Amino acid sequence: MKINDFFSSSDLSLVTTISLFYPIDCVDRTDPSRIRFQFRRKEGLDQLIESFWRNELKISPLTYYNQLKLIKTRIYSKE
Repeated sequence: MKINDFFSSSDLSLVTTISLFYPIDCVDRTDPSRIRFQFRRKEGLDQLIESFWRNELKISPLTYYNQLKLIKTRIYSKE
C-alpha cells in the first residue's frame, strides 16, 4: 500500500463525518500530542470531503452525535 492510498486527518468533526460513510482503517498514535485517523481512499471519498468543507452535507444531528461519541472512545482507549 502507498501513502496515497489513504486519507489522514486529525480534525474531529471531519473524521466523525467521514466515518459515517467510510470505515476507519487505522488510528495513528505515533505523535503523542495528535491522533490521526486514516481512511482507505475509495470512490467518493474526496467528494465527501469537499462537500464537508462546503457545508453541503445533511446529516442527522443524533446520528452525528452518536458517531462522535464512538470516535472519542477510540481516542481515549489505549489500543
